[in-house]
Amino acid sequence: MIRTWLELPPVGIFATLIALYFGMTLLLVIVAFRRPFANRVQHLSGVVAPFFGAVALLFALLVGFLASDIGDRNRQALRAVHAEAAELRNIYTLSVASVSDMRTIRTALKSYAEAVVSDEWPAMAYDRPSPRTDAAYDDLLREVSNPSIARSASNAVHTALLSATVRLGTVRNDRLSIAADHTNDLKWLMVIILGLFTQVAIGLVHLDRIRAFSAALVLFSSAAVVALGIVALQEYPFYGAFKLSPAPIAHIESLPETVTPRNGN
Repeated sequence: MIRTWLELPPVGIFATLIALYFGMTLLLVIVAFRRPFANRVQHLSGVVAPFFGAVALLFALLVGFLASDIGDRNRQALRAVHAEAAELRNIYTLSVASVSDMRTIRTALKSYAEAVVSDEWPAMAYDRPSPRTDAAYDDLLREVSNPSIARSASNAVHTALLSATVRLGTVRNDRLSIAADHTNDLKWLMVIILGLFTQVAIGLVHLDRIRAFSAALVLFSSAAVVALGIVALQEYPFYGAFKLSPAPIAHIESLPETVTPRNGN
């Protein structure tokens, strides 16, 4: 349920929050000041204001922790994308700097980048694997592992190519694990429920006047909708309103496969 809500477009996310919190506001007004519940609820008047502060503080802390977790995950995702692009560039540069012809490596490299951008990136939004990208990475690793590279370009170049390719696989796995992370779903449920409890707490300290009761709930509901909505838009870093761009990886596709050898031959 939470995941379905988080995957809605921005309008859907905000509309759901508005319906939930303002609907709760209307319900509380009816229960507190309309028959047949009003008489019983009014007997609860006298709850002191600091009681509301305790519940609101707990809600605020959890929202802050959740926003911090989401921000940290987005930073990790950004670092993973740029690290992956950097390793692709390292492999490309090493293949160009070598005196031997490594056109097949550059071809496999561009095939991998194209598979990530056109196939794996959209698949991450649906938690689906990308067999095409798996095969492209395997092809790249197979080309880089060719023993003839050490003979024609030196062991140092071959080792550097292998290391960069292995690191590429590692940062790709980091990116995929971040995209598949849904551990915040339970935290979202806790935050939303605590927001509703905070509304009840606000109502308990304003039972004497319906206008103050309504104004306090409307103000809190508006703040909760804005805060939770903006945080929710950033929940998934690879899709949604603020999704990361695959442009750093896509740039590798624009690099030429055929280059002039460094020795001029």
